[in-house]
Amino acid sequence: MKVKDFYKKARKLSKSIVFPEVGFSARTIEAVKRIAKKKIAKPILIGDESALILRDKSLSNFQIINPYTFSARDELIKRLYQKRKDKGLTLEEAQKLAMDPYYFATLLVDMGFADGMVAGAEATTAKTIKPALQLIKGKKKSSAISSCFIMFGKNSFIKDECLILADCGVIMHPSSDELYQIACQSVQTYKSLGLANPKVAFLSFSTKGSASDESVEIIREAYEKFKKTGVVCDGEIQFDAAMVEDVAKNKCPNSPLKGKANILIFPDLNSGNICYKAMQYMGHVNAVGPILQGLKKPINDLSRGCSIDDIVTATAITVLQTSEEDLL
Repeated sequence: MKVKDFYKKARKLSKSIVFPEVGFSARTIEAVKRIAKKKIAKPILIGDESALILRDKSLSNFQIINPYTFSARDELIKRLYQKRKDKGLTLEEAQKLAMDPYYFATLLVDMGFADGMVAGAEATTAKTIKPALQLIKGKKKSSAISSCFIMFGKNSFIKDECLILADCGVIMHPSSDELYQIACQSVQTYKSLGLANPKVAFLSFSTKGSASDESVEIIREAYEKFKKTGVVCDGEIQFDAAMVEDVAKNKCPNSPLKGKANILIFPDLNSGNICYKAMQYMGHVNAVGPILQGLKKPINDLSRGCSIDDIVTATAITVLQTSEEDLL
């Protein structure tokens, strides 16, 4: 799998993606210039037009929206107020909150002025995704909102393939039903990237009853429910048994994964987050995310340590998510 494949697929969809951080993020400015040049998406920039163009004249070729002068500003404020008044938000508070670049950009997506949003280079995950959880919400009332990291690159372990690791950024202690939903959503993300043959591993410190613990039982329940989808999967299973063919032959010779899992479902946020960072920095593979899953419309976060290339790739993934099919 090559990242250029993501770009090629994104170009065909011609979607608009909003960037709320261009006014205070040099990395984002450079990224949107690359995105436009490669025609991965049609960037929408949030900020003061005069200030942005003074900073970089090439931005005069972009659509720039100033929250304070936007023609549909009152509509966005009304939308925010209607959605949050039951939570105690007053109209005055909505008028102020809607001008926050993250809320403003999320409202643009919610109301159809943009197809998706990418942010997080300059903010915490909580600040980036809070507006999405409040305004975009899940595809269904009962839907969990999860996240994944998309790992790709070329090393002796994953070679030139793509892995999805979930959940590494949102749900701290998922229940068996939430693990099931995380797996379903991760398969959707995998397929939206144009990748075939998903193979899902529900990871644990135990492989097929080698240990007993309450946490293992949650994983087993999620696996039993998920296998009814017909997607190739196994659980509970240790990382090496899921990913290394020789180990799989020894520990679980009857596993349908055969040591070739490409979607890894972690039992909790601690293990998922630690693993993706270890793979990124010690395994020297690219990690893009956290990519949010389960939302009605794509809103995606970035690590504050992200590179310009990471922002470009996350944008392509966001575009591809606009056409994903629902497995749930």
